[in-house]
Amino acid sequence: MIEAWSTEAVYAAEAALMATLDEGELMARAVEGLAGVAAARLEERDGDAVAALVGPGNNGADALYAVARLAEAGWNALAVHHDHVHAGARAAAEAAGVVLTTDPAGLGEADVVLDGILGIGARPGLPDWAAAWVAALSDTTHVIAVDLPSGQDPMGGQLDPDGVFADETVTFSVAKPVHLLPPTEQACGVLTVVDIGIELDGDPVVRRLDHDDVAALWPVPSPTDDKYSRGVVGVVAGGESYSGAAVLSVTAAVEAGAGMVRYVGTPTPDGLVRAAVPEAVHGPGRVQAWVVGPGLDPTGGSDADADARADADARADADATQLVVARDALAGDEPVVVDAGGLDLLDPEVLRARTGLPTLLTPHAGECARLLTRLTRTDVGRAEVEAEPLAHARRLATLTGATVLLKGATTLVVPPGEGAVAWSQADAPAWLATAGAGDVLAGLLGALLAAGMPCDVAGALGALVHGVAADRATPGGPVRALAVAHGIPGAVAHLLARGLPPAS
Repeated sequence: MIEAWSTEAVYAAEAALMATLDEGELMARAVEGLAGVAAARLEERDGDAVAALVGPGNNGADALYAVARLAEAGWNALAVHHDHVHAGARAAAEAAGVVLTTDPAGLGEADVVLDGILGIGARPGLPDWAAAWVAALSDTTHVIAVDLPSGQDPMGGQLDPDGVFADETVTFSVAKPVHLLPPTEQACGVLTVVDIGIELDGDPVVRRLDHDDVAALWPVPSPTDDKYSRGVVGVVAGGESYSGAAVLSVTAAVEAGAGMVRYVGTPTPDGLVRAAVPEAVHGPGRVQAWVVGPGLDPTGGSDADADARADADARADADATQLVVARDALAGDEPVVVDAGGLDLLDPEVLRARTGLPTLLTPHAGECARLLTRLTRTDVGRAEVEAEPLAHARRLATLTGATVLLKGATTLVVPPGEGAVAWSQADAPAWLATAGAGDVLAGLLGALLAAGMPCDVAGALGALVHGVAADRATPGGPVRALAVAHGIPGAVAHLLARGLPPAS
């Protein structure tokens, strides 16, 4: 698991460690790790020139000390520096033959550049004096950010389009929110964490599951389990307009290992589910968790749809029955995944009734914006959610009392409650941005909730497995949502095998 910590927590831990070390020892550890990574990248690129962007803080000192070491090792080294730099680092650079200048003209010749303009204590935004430095970087240069790409928000709140976009970020001992949260994660490139001995207590700000975590979390049945103890999932999904959503959600729940799946729907998707997933049981009944909403039309379909039906009365009755079951699920005590059309059923009365009950909302940015607009009676646009996804997901979690899984290239899972630790998963290929992918995720999440998993852990684990299933289902090109659903068993088996002891 990767955990990201706040600036305040990191500074406190550094201060505590420095009190036990000789002066300068902690910075020396950081410099050794940074220089080692930079040397490796220079060797990989068969490069002969390295440069540093040196700001006035400790990150600038780290970068300057590092290029001094690289100059001593034989590489041509340049440092473009602020008027005020760390005196010891400057002396080391001068002694090593580093070219020190305030003119960025030579940066385009560097094979590797170390970005030490700002550190994690800086405000978001690139200083005016550094803009020319960043503009002078070549597109072919490998940029290594020291701790974070300069200009980006250390807490991951907002992306600065004029800030540094690094190929790699080298940070020390622990990750920070900027590295794991959208939208700033995209500016960090590959994350390399160098251990310099810092230990932190308490809770992080963000957590991310990695593949090795799955074996300890996935609900593997014991020899004494049966279909009921493994978890029964009720799925209220699909309609005459979006009939395929039912097949995708039910298929995913079955493929994820639910002991039984009950499906409630209208005639067309009901027939499709019977053909595609013969093991599904049809009609309401006792469940351990519900999935409400994929492909659901809370209005029961348009008048034009009704006119086109062969048996309008029967289908209208089915629509009404499906919506009754959906509302009953939201009014009940069982855990509920609320997706797509199910989000339109949420109102203050429903949310009050679910206070304290396990509820996992799964909107994308547009659905999050619409739900916030409806609940707050203030206009919230999709672009606002995409610009500050964590802030809006937290706001929605606070308003609803539910855990919010905000879908995107990086998926956030945010529990309600002040200071709750958020989860951030980025495991899926870009090809997964396709119709039906959310329906598959909803069914997968329903299986995890039915197995008794807490909403936030289920959200993070489900997002990881969903992404891995997609990655394994695509040969590097397009992937269908149904292929992702069918790929869940193989993805789970692959991930569980990582937790097995090595063969003797």
